[in-house]
Amino acid sequence: MKAEHRHELKTNALADWMTHFPDWVRENLISIIIVAATILALGGFFFWKSHTKNTSLQEQYRFTSIVNQLSNSKMQILGSLGQETDKSSILFGPAGSLEAFANSTDDNNLAALAFIKHAEALRSELHYRTKSLSKEDLTAQIDRAKQSYVKAMEKSTDNASLAAAANFGLGLCEEELGNFDAAREIYGDIAENAAFEGTVSVNQAKLRLDTMADYQANVVFAPKPRPIQIKPSAIEMKPADPNKPGAAIQPTVPYGPRAVDAKAKTPVVIKQPIIEPNAAATKPEVKVVPVKPEIEIKTPAVVISPQDSNSTPKATDPNVSSR
Repeated sequence: MKAEHRHELKTNALADWMTHFPDWVRENLISIIIVAATILALGGFFFWKSHTKNTSLQEQYRFTSIVNQLSNSKMQILGSLGQETDKSSILFGPAGSLEAFANSTDDNNLAALAFIKHAEALRSELHYRTKSLSKEDLTAQIDRAKQSYVKAMEKSTDNASLAAAANFGLGLCEEELGNFDAAREIYGDIAENAAFEGTVSVNQAKLRLDTMADYQANVVFAPKPRPIQIKPSAIEMKPADPNKPGAAIQPTVPYGPRAVDAKAKTPVVIKQPIIEPNAAATKPEVKVVPVKPEIEIKTPAVVISPQDSNSTPKATDPNVSSR
């Protein structure tokens, strides 16, 4: 079959399909609508899921940034504890950001965790505060923390770990207010609640129940130790008399050095005379002792013999024989 003939057949088939296409659409209109709606629904679902995932990632990143800001604020406060200024108020900044995030997010778990962190920031500010704290300020701020813990419990109905952590925070608030009986009741409910089994807060609640009696006692710090005072030496110094020559400034020593006898068990005290610096200097006695030499020095004998007048005399050694 020639190429021209094949091209003519294809052209006729396409023209025939286009001619009957409206009839085919009318016959399959319902099926076309269902398929188109399905495609649009799938496309919209994947788009919504991708957008939700991106939104969730953005919220997690935002929450992590606020928590890091809270940690940095705590480190800044710890670094300034040696100064006189009180910087505990900088915790209110990240605490407010956590509360705003918890109220704006649609993720219940993130909202519950943000409320818990907000309450912890309020309690930490009280512990880092160096100025005096009144009972009214303590009660007002702890009440705000308790409200955040209650909101966290409402948001974490499907998360046992977050719900247990919020309950444990309420127990800590009662302890800081001095309501130890109420705190014991909360810790007991956490430890006995089967829904909280396996969470970290159960072990924390049991530990608080065992050690709460130690925290109830007032902490009293030991007094600061007194500095050690070093007494001056008891050596008596007498000034020298400038009118008497030879006087030197010497300390008055009642006894000399202590000598130890090798055979004796007790030390032997060697007494020395006390030298008075004001006494006149005595002239030492000098004796001249002749020294007898031990080696006898022999002087050689010199013999002078007559010689010629024109020659010079020579000394002869008696130990050397002459020829």
